[in-house]
Amino acid sequence: MSEPLVIPAPDDAPDRQQPPISPAAEPFWDATRSCSLVIQWCRSCERAIHFPREACPSCLGTDLEFRPAAGTGTVYALSEMPSPGNAGMKGRAPYVVALVDLPEGVRMLSSIVSADGPVGAADVAIGDPVRVAWEPLPDGRHLPVFVRA
Repeated sequence: MSEPLVIPAPDDAPDRQQPPISPAAEPFWDATRSCSLVIQWCRSCERAIHFPREACPSCLGTDLEFRPAAGTGTVYALSEMPSPGNAGMKGRAPYVVALVDLPEGVRMLSSIVSADGPVGAADVAIGDPVRVAWEPLPDGRHLPVFVRA
């Protein structure tokens, strides 16, 4: 497996708002500390679940576990934000918010980024293959973001 791609925020960007950690999502966020993407699975019906929950939305089972994810996906939908949607995104605009279909069968909301600077809608398209990258958070976690594969 290749080294994780860590893409720091631009120098002039403030820290992102810290994503909250629910008890169900704690294993997901713990894995991001080592730049590992994991997805919750229901052992009862063998379905992937994202975002992490206390019960499977398909069968309501509670026999859940986290499994390593491939870290790849395909852009399902995207929207360019030409100016910051909130104060924590200052210095990152323009940026692309995307829904990414993962091969595990879940869809993840994230950003499409580049080590070379801002990414606009002209730089990425629906159907593009992407792979996970990581933006460091101040508390030692990493935010999963995606780059074009």
